[in-house]
Amino acid sequence: MTGSNDKPTILLQLDVDPHPSVFDSATAIDAGVDRLLTFGGVLIEQVRGLVHGALFTRGVSELNRTAVFVGGSSVVAAESLYNEAIATFFGPFRVSVMLDPNGANTTAAAAALAASEGMGGSIEGARAAVLAGTGPVGMRVARLLARLGADVALGSRDAGRAHAIAKNMAAQTGTTIGGFATHDPKSLEEGLRGASIVVAAGALGVPLLPLDIRKRIESLRVAIDLNAVPPAGIEGIDPGDKKTTRDGILAWGALGVGGMKMKIHKKAIQELFVSNDRTLDAEGILDIGRALVEKKV
Repeated sequence: MTGSNDKPTILLQLDVDPHPSVFDSATAIDAGVDRLLTFGGVLIEQVRGLVHGALFTRGVSELNRTAVFVGGSSVVAAESLYNEAIATFFGPFRVSVMLDPNGANTTAAAAALAASEGMGGSIEGARAAVLAGTGPVGMRVARLLARLGADVALGSRDAGRAHAIAKNMAAQTGTTIGGFATHDPKSLEEGLRGASIVVAAGALGVPLLPLDIRKRIESLRVAIDLNAVPPAGIEGIDPGDKKTTRDGILAWGALGVGGMKMKIHKKAIQELFVSNDRTLDAEGILDIGRALVEKKV
């Protein structure tokens, strides 16, 4: 990313895990970052010193050449670091920051874009059900689908948790979001009634939607399974599916979504160095993905 008159780009990678994500580091390098500074096991009280170390080595006019990436396996812990990093800025002393713990935001953005593509370009007014919707990726998928105009319902083994998170998310997004239980086939089928879109965002290798129930959802048009490890999260969908017709619906598997996820991830890293004031959480990352789709990248 270095220009003839520019200092090298520096990405400060803050990870909540003991060892910083190799995946995130490799993606940053492939995106063109010149210098990568990685720190693992970062505690919230360490963020200020680390960020200020990156800030104060350069003049204000050069701060667009420095950025911060926050990741790790714990979304909650990473969100705390992300918010703390932003809170350390003052006056003109700020840099762009991206949050993508466990790939949750970039994966959710890619899934939301696949859903929109499957519905012909718009999900406004469509009913969407997100299985494992109270997990880190599921919550972000639900949030983005709601932002795009869908009527969203969160499915979880814990009905109380599903309703509580749905209520909080509805207040945040100003949309209608419901919750339902997935602990038995009858309650699962009831929760999926009328859904045009189903996204499975559960743990790897955990089946969430049996084939017989899926085939009984007469309204279903798009199914997206973010699980890449057998057995499938949505039975009958292959990880490599990408807008593949399965039993009369359009299907995406984890690898089918993964190509766009990687494009979004790399582009988001590059966008951090366009200015020194970007804050990229789920919605900002979705906007980057939508721009890529419009350009047909």
